[in-house]
Amino acid sequence: MKFKWAKLTKDKVKENKDAMKRPPGDPAVLVSRPPLVTIMGHVDHGKTTLLDSLRKSQVAAGEAGGITQHIGAFMVQLPSGEKITFLDTPGHAAFSAMRARGALVTDIVVLVVAADDGVMKQTVESIQHAKNAKVPIIVAVNKCDKHKSDPERVKRELLSHDVVCEEFGGDVQAVHISALKGDNLLALAEATVALAEFLELKADPTGLVEGTIIESRTDKGKGPVTTAIVQRGTLRRGCTLVAGKSWAKVRFLFDENGRAVNEAGPSAAVEVVGWKELPSAGDEILEVESEQRAREVVEWRQYMEEQEKQKQDMHVIETKQREHLESYKKDRESLSHLTWRQRKAAIYRANKHRMAFRPSEKTEDQELSLPLIIKGDVDGSVEAILNILDSYDADEQCRLDLIHFGVGDISENDISLAETFSGTIYGFNVTANKSIQQIAAKKGIQLKLHKVIYKLIDDLKEELSSKLPGTVEESVIGEATVLAMFDVTVDKKKVHVAGCRVQKGLLDRKMKFRLIRGRDVLWEGSLTKLKHHKDDVQSVKTGMECGLSLDQDIDFRPGDEIVCYKDLQKEQTIAWDPGF
Repeated sequence: MKFKWAKLTKDKVKENKDAMKRPPGDPAVLVSRPPLVTIMGHVDHGKTTLLDSLRKSQVAAGEAGGITQHIGAFMVQLPSGEKITFLDTPGHAAFSAMRARGALVTDIVVLVVAADDGVMKQTVESIQHAKNAKVPIIVAVNKCDKHKSDPERVKRELLSHDVVCEEFGGDVQAVHISALKGDNLLALAEATVALAEFLELKADPTGLVEGTIIESRTDKGKGPVTTAIVQRGTLRRGCTLVAGKSWAKVRFLFDENGRAVNEAGPSAAVEVVGWKELPSAGDEILEVESEQRAREVVEWRQYMEEQEKQKQDMHVIETKQREHLESYKKDRESLSHLTWRQRKAAIYRANKHRMAFRPSEKTEDQELSLPLIIKGDVDGSVEAILNILDSYDADEQCRLDLIHFGVGDISENDISLAETFSGTIYGFNVTANKSIQQIAAKKGIQLKLHKVIYKLIDDLKEELSSKLPGTVEESVIGEATVLAMFDVTVDKKKVHVAGCRVQKGLLDRKMKFRLIRGRDVLWEGSLTKLKHHKDDVQSVKTGMECGLSLDQDIDFRPGDEIVCYKDLQKEQTIAWDPGF
């Protein structure tokens, strides 16, 4: 008998092909750059109106519900010639991740607080984001033109959050403004420029580009588009970029007004067109030497993600195996004193319920669920919705199944997925063309399109509530006490009749009845007869006496209680509270 040698092979360790940031540049080549200023604060405190006044355009009027739905990035040139790049972040509770992202790429945070409203929940959250990012704050006390405004109260409230204005001996500048009327905006801009000069903001405009993606979306004509902040180098058309697990050969660059530009230096905010796949908001942008190098980087990052996923999967498998082994040992220990026949019988009894049906005869899962597809206009919007869905905690009422999410308008593929899983499509700031709407209507797929995020969540809560079965609530209509019992003969048959007095409400023959003796319920059902004196009646009111007979032969006793009630169907409401 011949044996063959088996060769042992060892997997080669892959060489790290990732792209890295350049080391700090030579101070001699650094040049001054415009400051990156993030406008933060509570919803509806006037952040977008402030930017609107600074750049003389009508953004706030065009926003759905008057609130910013994603980050806007703009460069503003002041009358004195200085440039400032502003980031406008959403104030709504749902967009916490966007505010955090805005704080991390910024040099200065302008905290907008309404003088008539004071410090609110998202104001405190914005302060925390700024502190975590170690970014200086300028307080803009807005709406000072309103009748009930109290700027001093705002400054006192900020003290409890370690934001000490100059008037109280701190180093935080506070400027009183009216964004709507344009009052004192120049003073705010000058305060920003003065702080930027103190910070001595400089960057290297040469070499490979480094930057951060602020927002990403899919455009019908342009394909995947990102809003990016350039932090180092000069971004030009033709550059090869890598961000996350996507790369781009830059085809076009657009400024905030949609005008094509050929290049963008440090602190510039531009739209980048040319991505092969849509990268995620918050990804770091790095320029590489060639398309071949970009592919290598993306392949390496995908490989590392797979390795990390395998490690996580192995950890889960090992944990499950360990739990199963411990459970098996525990079960064995509890049966160790039995003979093998007794042990076999005990195991059979314990597992009998699992063998109740053959696999082909098993009934379908009766658990309530809502399959869901989410589509959004930009990556950040989808991220905000997914963060809200992560807080869903009412699975015991109705399971929420997220079967797909993505960026862009509703597509035929979304309709097919929804049909397969019997799901609903929710769209945020996206559209569905006429043909898609017709296909959805034909297949019975619901398309729910919204422009404001909290309305989308409210609609989702309503749909989840509609899935729940109604609950039955008992409503007591009347109560009566049995005074005496006597027998009557009807068609040669003896019938027990209770003589009663109505103590509360009324007795209605159409309703349900209950006989109670002490604490025990002796009978539930309906009446066969209800009489007042000798007349058959439909109902008897409080204080009146009556005779009644039941649909069952029951012996009455004086003092028994007769309760008349009806069942009310009540709709359930989902217990999930997303927090706004």
